[in-house]
Amino acid sequence: MPDQIHIQALKVMTRLGVPDEERATPQQVSVFLTLEPNTNFTALGDSIEQTIDYATVCEAIERVAGERPRRLLETLAEEIAQQLLGRFPIWKLRLEVRKFILPQTDYVAVQIERPL
Repeated sequence: MPDQIHIQALKVMTRLGVPDEERATPQQVSVFLTLEPNTNFTALGDSIEQTIDYATVCEAIERVAGERPRRLLETLAEEIAQQLLGRFPIWKLRLEVRKFILPQTDYVAVQIERPL
């Protein structure tokens, strides 16, 4: 198994939904992320500069989520993935975004996996 960084249930605010009324008010979604870095952990030398700073990753996700309204959860997931792959030394990521909108469900979610 390759070295991985996991971010579990990052809560971010976004304007999301097909009906205009749903997008009118920000709602919380949760992001679950697995990153596979370009470098094995053994090569890091205990240096933050050599690894993926997960606090900066979380800030990038929050920024993408807050940039603009979207109709589809799928669009948000794809835009987050593209931002992370373009900015950080990642060769692969798995991303799940959960939305808490349907009263008869715990959540609805989309999952994507992207290699660089």
